Amino acid sequence: MSKPTQPPATVALVGTLDTKGAEYQWVAEKLREQGVDVTIVDTGVNPGTVPATVTADEVAAAAGASLDALRAGNDRGAAVTAMGEGAAVVLNRLHESGRLDGVLALGGSGGSSIAARAVRDLPVGLPKLIVSTMASGDVSPYVGVSDVSIMYSVVDVAGINQVSRAVLGNAAAGIAGMAVSYASRRSAPVAGDRPLIAASMFGVTTPAVDAARARLEELGYEVLVFHATGSGGQALEALARSGLLAGVLDLTTTELADDLVGGVLTAGPDRLTAAGAAGVPQVVSLGALDMVNFGPRDTVPERFEGRNFFIHNPTVTLMRTTVEENAELGHRLGTKLAAATGPAALIVPRNGVSALDADGMAFRDEAADAALFDAVLAAAAGSAVTIVDTDAHINDKELAVAAADLLHDLITRPDDRPGVA
Repeated sequence: MSKPTQPPATVALVGTLDTKGAEYQWVAEKLREQGVDVTIVDTGVNPGTVPATVTADEVAAAAGASLDALRAGNDRGAAVTAMGEGAAVVLNRLHESGRLDGVLALGGSGGSSIAARAVRDLPVGLPKLIVSTMASGDVSPYVGVSDVSIMYSVVDVAGINQVSRAVLGNAAAGIAGMAVSYASRRSAPVAGDRPLIAASMFGVTTPAVDAARARLEELGYEVLVFHATGSGGQALEALARSGLLAGVLDLTTTELADDLVGGVLTAGPDRLTAAGAAGVPQVVSLGALDMVNFGPRDTVPERFEGRNFFIHNPTVTLMRTTVEENAELGHRLGTKLAAATGPAALIVPRNGVSALDADGMAFRDEAADAALFDAVLAAAAGSAVTIVDTDAHINDKELAVAAADLLHDLITRPDDRPGVA
């Protein structure tokens, strides 16, 4: 008996068929020549010039908008936003139904913006490629913290010519190959893959995370460490939303301080929310909330003159958080953790939250620490959060190992999880 044939990989082409119809039709033909199925998602506001698998009306409706209203509004920014949101919903539905193995988009600034929003929430590992006229500059608005590949179009995406034929042909071949590989992995997961844990780390919490990581690896996990530099925290949050994680060891929540005070390493106001919203087990602590991060000393805003600074190196200046700031940080962190829909635990290290907050170090401030501890405990009080209030320093090995063991317990004992009947 012959083996059942694996269905072809499917690539979604996402773009504005009212302005790029001929280019998308050409790329679709090249993809089919590579042996992959093609789903064309129209994100244009005006009537397209080639047939679409998912029409612009359907994309707009997926965003809760009306295509007629978008046309009548004559607001390009609003249209780009709506069609990006709708395309994201469409791609997510395709992924959930097992009919998405890669995404390819072509365009200028508008088309690239739509495509970037469309692929932003897709899981890490699912191939995403944008061919853009904007790719030779700052691509961070398009890539964000996802694994988006971006290719410079060299010439405008305006017709098929000798140059665009080469660039778009390479793009089609590239996404086809990636999609086939992804489909193969999806249908036959790698044997022996261990459950994934995401951990947050900073230089001043490295001993804690290293010890916790070693213990988690002993327990059978694979640990992904994210540097708490803003983008690292955003990447951790994205992975927590993706469904790939068994748990989160968030010992280093310093990005919350930058978000509150105005430092350069903020991960935004949604930091420390994704795991809770997704129900992913998490163990959280207060690592490096004693500091706000800036660049070289002369770049620190004048309003902070007179504060307690530590020159970490010529390009990094750290500023000690105050009693008032720590009280607010404790309240924010505790409130976010108390809202978690899954099992959550909070570790309060009374003897210091970073290497600089240890006895005799530059950021030792017992009053500021006390404000942090009091506020976080008050905010978490009455919730299902497990509280570990300890006299240890955050970098004590015993605390780190205990944090790892606690996370393992939350993951492996679902019937005993806080808040779960």
